[in-house]
This record gives sequence, structure tokens and C-alpha cells, in this order.
Amino acid sequence: MKTIFVNERDAVRNWYIIDAAEKPLGRIAAKAATVLRGKNKATFAPNQEMGDFIVIINADKVAVTGAKASDKMYHHHTGFPGGLKSHNFAKTIERHPEDPLMLAIKGMLPKGPLGRALLKNVKVYAGVNHPHAAQNPQPLEV
Repeated sequence: MKTIFVNERDAVRNWYIIDAAEKPLGRIAAKAATVLRGKNKATFAPNQEMGDFIVIINADKVAVTGAKASDKMYHHHTGFPGGLKSHNFAKTIERHPEDPLMLAIKGMLPKGPLGRALLKNVKVYAGVNHPHAAQNPQPLEV
């Protein structure tokens, strides 16, 4: 038997769409990270960008369980002394509806140049409309 190596240029990369309305945040992020990495393909290689493209719609309607809406905190630093800013999930989803999903997916991808390249293959939109209809994305169930 021979090991199959597929060149990144020759890889078949599909487009998928996920409807995040009333679905758990972590399950959507885990499914998206798996497909972005290409772990669902027989030609998976951990050091190559072989995964597919993901379009996530209705990010503003994503669900969290329990008291996470008020207890889950997101932090960022302004770069100035004492500039640590914190917001809970409810305020973050109200201001920037795409951020909780993007941060969850980013945390599930590898760190470094490969992870940053993979993160460019996911597109998150707050509403139903998206500009990727020409790519004919296939629905992906979570």
C-alpha cells in the first residue's frame, strides 16, 4: 500500500453552509473546525490546508445553554495600561453577532500560520443573506 499525498493545489474544496439558528455554539464551532481542517476527508494531512469552505448564517440567533448568556465573558486588551475590557456573551452578541462564533472556531483550530490560513476559509454572517450564492454551498447539518 502506498500513502496518498495530495497537493494543496489539486485538492477538491467544497463550500458548505450552516444555519446557526437555535443551535448550540460549541457544536457549530466543532463541526466547522473539523470541516475546515479537512478531517472528514480521506486525504487529510495535519500540515496542509485541505479543508473546505464554511458559510455560517444566522449567527445572531446562536444558542447557549444555562447561564452562559450572562456568565460567559469575552476579554480584549486595548494596548494601554489598565486597558483590559470585558463583555459577557449577551452584550457581545448584541454588538458584534459574528464574534462569539469566530472566537469559538478560532480556539479549535491549530495555532500558528496554518490556523490563521484556515480561519480565512470561514465566513460568518448575522442574518440570512450572504454573498456566496455563486459558490453554490451545500447545507451541512450540525
